[in-house]
Order: sequence, then structure tokens, then C-alpha cells
Amino acid sequence: MGLLDAILGRSKPVRPDLDQLFAVPSAALTLQAATGFTPTGRGSVCFAGVEGGGFARLQEDVRELLDADTERGGIPVEFSRDAYGYTWLLARHPADDSAALVNDLHAVNTLLQDGGFGPHLLCSLIGFRDAEGRALALVYLYKRGTFYPFAPLPGDAEKRDNQLELQVRGALGDDLRVEKDLSRWFPVWGAPGL
Repeated sequence: MGLLDAILGRSKPVRPDLDQLFAVPSAALTLQAATGFTPTGRGSVCFAGVEGGGFARLQEDVRELLDADTERGGIPVEFSRDAYGYTWLLARHPADDSAALVNDLHAVNTLLQDGGFGPHLLCSLIGFRDAEGRALALVYLYKRGTFYPFAPLPGDAEKRDNQLELQVRGALGDDLRVEKDLSRWFPVWGAPGL
């Protein structure tokens, strides 16, 4: 960061630390003890799609890597596109194997980053549910290197359970690097894996 950046108030972007994802399995135990939410075994990676052969090949490499165990009963990954034009990759594992899910999400992020498509990565999320069926996601913001909870209220209305989100933030503050700027806790309505 140069002098001009300091004068103009610009800051150097946080370098993503994908290894932060590996803290999720232990954070899941804390989350279960504090709130009763347990992993669903579903998680996803969101990225801005890019046209071109290089990106298409990389997307195919991701599919081949994650689908390698489908012959042994693994569940194939699914790609989808949302209403905003972002691409989502959905990975599924048994609910009690959050470590395998995190490994898959980390692998996708790493492949995209190492392939030169890191700037197109937006977020990754890991889904949770409680005994009442309420949904919760831990969202990892790639460009910030932080997590935040997203808790949509049940029903069709796009409303959030802000109290639950703040409760989860308090419970996981020692386990994960939680995003301090609440304005960056973006809603991910209808995200695969939620």
C-alpha cells in the first residue's frame, strides 16, 4: 500500500486464506452445542462464470475430481446458475462427514484460484439445520477471508433471523474468523446447499 492509497483511504484487500475452511468441522461442534444446529452434509461454492475454453476445462476438471467417488456411492456434484448469473457448485456428503465436505469445497476454491480465476470466486457455504427444521449457513467470503452466518426465516418471504445470526456470531467468535462488518453479511436467498 502506497502513500497515495493511505491518503485516499484505500486499503489493501485481504488475501484469502482458504485454509480457514478447515476450521468448520470443529466450529460445527461448537455450533451444535451452543444452538442445536447440525451439518446437513450440503455445501456450495459460488463464482462468477467466465466464458472461454480455459474456464470450461477447469470446470470439467472440478467435476471429474469431485465425482471420482460416484462409482463407490458418492453423490455427483451439481452445477447451477442463479437469477443473477452466478454459477453454484453443490457438493453433498453424509451429514456426519463435514470434513469431507470441507475438503471438497476447499479443493474447488483452490482449483479455481490456482487456475487464475480467484477474482471470480465469491463465497462458499456450508448448510446446517436444527431440530425444528430451521436453516442456517456459514458463509465464507473469499475476498475477505471471513465467515458470517446466514439464517433465512422459514417461508417464502425473504426475511432473515437476525437474532439467530448474532447468536451464532457470538458462539463461533473463537472458532472462526467472523466478518465484523455486518453490511457484508449478504443474503444468499435460495443458495444451493442451504
